Amino acid sequence: MKIQELRLYTRNLSKQTTFYADSLGLQVVESSNTFSVFQIGKTRLILEQNENSTPYHFAINISCNKENEALVWLKQRVDILTYNGNEIQDFFNWNAKAIYFYDKDKNIVEFIARKNLNNGSKGEFNANDLLEISEIGLPVNKIESSYQTLRNTVPLQIFDGGFEKFCAIGDEHGLFICINKNEKDWFPTGDKAYSSDFEVRFFEQSKEYSVKFKDGAINII
Repeated sequence: MKIQELRLYTRNLSKQTTFYADSLGLQVVESSNTFSVFQIGKTRLILEQNENSTPYHFAINISCNKENEALVWLKQRVDILTYNGNEIQDFFNWNAKAIYFYDKDKNIVEFIARKNLNNGSKGEFNANDLLEISEIGLPVNKIESSYQTLRNTVPLQIFDGGFEKFCAIGDEHGLFICINKNEKDWFPTGDKAYSSDFEVRFFEQSKEYSVKFKDGAINII
């Protein structure tokens, strides 16, 4: 699954725009009084003003050989969210290393270096090492029915997990991180997982799909 565009909602458009443009150095593709569009590698991130928005979790793939350099770069810009005292989390089952931080909406943002993708680069870490958005959190009441809704239209596979608490759906380029919000909170902080509205457009097996997640329900176009 290759995510082309992700639309999230924000209570603080001005602060978020400044954060992503100035702190993280992302290119602003388009902006207005109600939305801002950023280019993150192969993915467009749209932040749209909505006073009723709640926090998200999403992840960005980075160059697979630069988690240590990314940590140094991030520590000049944000406070790192740690777990058991560790700033870099080792997901050995996924052959990946991850770093977490908050943006201005207290979204949990993750930089993840996936070794299997073999997409290393040379030189110092910078915004060009942000390659694509690769995860969007999907907190629901029942994982199995949400998976079946997706699977009925899109040929997505389970990457990891099951139907009780956690299920990663897709592949290393793009995953729905589907959790039972009544049983599990967000790693690494234990923050409450909200069924926050979002829209995502992606390619799977050369076909384009759009998923709208609203009021806890999935609608696929």
